[in-house]
Amino acid sequence: MSKDLKDKTLDELERIVVELGQKTYLAGYIFKFIHAQNGRDISALSTLSKAFRAQLVEQGYFISQFKVVESLSDPDGSTKFLFDLSDGERIESVLLPEDKRKTLCVSTQVGCAMGCGFCATANIRLRRSLTAGEIVDQVNTAEEHAGTITNVVYMGMGEPLENYDAVLKSIRILNHPAGKNIGVRHITISTCGVAPGIERLADEDIHPRLAVSLNAPTDVLRSRLMPVNRKYPLAELLEAVRAYQARTGQRATFEYVLMDKVNDSVMHARMLVKLLRGIMYNINLIEHNPYQGFEYAASSRERIQRFASVLKDAGVETTIRFRMGRGIKAACGQLQAGYSPAKRLDKAAHHP
Repeated sequence: MSKDLKDKTLDELERIVVELGQKTYLAGYIFKFIHAQNGRDISALSTLSKAFRAQLVEQGYFISQFKVVESLSDPDGSTKFLFDLSDGERIESVLLPEDKRKTLCVSTQVGCAMGCGFCATANIRLRRSLTAGEIVDQVNTAEEHAGTITNVVYMGMGEPLENYDAVLKSIRILNHPAGKNIGVRHITISTCGVAPGIERLADEDIHPRLAVSLNAPTDVLRSRLMPVNRKYPLAELLEAVRAYQARTGQRATFEYVLMDKVNDSVMHARMLVKLLRGIMYNINLIEHNPYQGFEYAASSRERIQRFASVLKDAGVETTIRFRMGRGIKAACGQLQAGYSPAKRLDKAAHHP
């Protein structure tokens, strides 16, 4: 069992406190210290007695802390954080400021097993999944650098629904009113299309927003771009989305990365409208962000606008997400966290 107190829900902390012979309410002090005050050192938890603090340390409990290896800022306002994990692995998170909102794009795995052909993270392959504490600490650490995070999107490295338990646990921690108190409507899980995970999420008592990376209107094309479609084809995926909507009443967001003359024609747009008929949804069109070795080019702005016009004419709420963070390799599909397809880069330049 993990001894990281950051990895615990309030209920779990209460059980630990009671097992150590202490009063239940002390768990609330620990939770608030870690998640509302970004506390990192048990010895500084002054609302607990010195004896109890010493007891926690003697029992092996600790509060994990990421090391920021690199922090890069783009002229568009976005910031990419490169974190060292306790075992030497690395992940990236991206801060996206917009008006009064500060959205943090968090990672859920080191690497990814999904193999999407347009994503740099797929080149790393899956090294391991993150704990709930490691997911939460991306938010805690980003707040130390940038102030209060208002929105969290699970859209970084990894497939969130392939790390289901840790992801859901991290959402409960971030949402808790005694901690960050980030509203569940300000938390979004983005999946490449793991249908059973969507169905499982529908049965929970907490329902974040759902985004689905779609990228093609047919099984043939989607399977070429996204191998997950061979396991969970479009009919099964969209049935899971409908089940989520039936339970939650939420509309879904479909993300569509546009690649030149691959999935960006007027015909593709019309097929997409037909495919999604009967679902409550909006679409985010994402300008593709190439990386070295990628076989497809990004769609032109003209083709993107033409694709969007077809959707809008059909009454679909459509947003075009032009590149943010591209100059620091922080844009959608570019996260590699200091890894290359063949080997890990053991050293990264430090930019305080």
